Amino acid sequence: MSPLPAGKRLAFAARGERLCLGVRRAGRWIVCPYGTVLDGASAKDQCGRCAQLDRSRSVAADTMADDPRPYAVYLAYFGPGLLKVGITAAERGPARLVEQGAVAYAWLGRGPLMAARRAEALLGSALAVPDRFAKAAKRAARGALPPFPDRAAELAQLHGAARGLAGWPETLEPVEFACADHTELFGLDRIPAEVAELGGMTPGAEIVGEVLTGVGADVYLRLVGAEAGDVVAVMDARLLSGWVLGAASGRVTTVPVRAAAHGVRERGREGTAGQEGLF
Repeated sequence: MSPLPAGKRLAFAARGERLCLGVRRAGRWIVCPYGTVLDGASAKDQCGRCAQLDRSRSVAADTMADDPRPYAVYLAYFGPGLLKVGITAAERGPARLVEQGAVAYAWLGRGPLMAARRAEALLGSALAVPDRFAKAAKRAARGALPPFPDRAAELAQLHGAARGLAGWPETLEPVEFACADHTELFGLDRIPAEVAELGGMTPGAEIVGEVLTGVGADVYLRLVGAEAGDVVAVMDARLLSGWVLGAASGRVTTVPVRAAAHGVRERGREGTAGQEGLF
């Protein structure tokens, strides 16, 4: 979730070029040795070579199978019919669910990494539960969420079906169903049904507005100004990484504002960057 509090006014501009952040090692970023300039419209904050080096030792890329930490398997709810399975290091608690913008979630099991991976794969093959959704689908679902009892019931149904599957890993300890909800944490009631989208930054582009709330990497802003119009738009904060940000010189948003894409259920990668650092 964005640390920006509701009501905070933002006014900043992109300076220079958007550069690759480099490689994350031992909890810090090492500068990209290639000085690669990145596409302002992409959520990826690394160039291909730095990303490849990062994933050479990564849980997400299955190149760190010897990780001794216990892992938790979870079911995450993003909207009606939008339920996914995933894993996270148990020590991180619900942080991974918050980062993904999960509206609600339930733990399914805890145990060694490879057992958690097998359970994740089992749900995918036996119940066709995906391991991710497209960003557009998540955003579209937030505008028309059913009440909490309906969300909990959908999670409970999947939780029960998952626990009844044959082939459950023996070393994965099952967890009784309990639904946790992020409605209040995310301030979902502050998100209107109709929300526009902010495009990527370009050199000199400015964003001016008031924060309504944050959901995962998405920040919802009320934009005020002749060019942007008086609208609510959502900004993917990942698009800001790699830019040097300075104070805005004007009073309007000059980043492109477009109508929101209406996402559909989509299996496969979302184009997220740095996911291995989230485990």
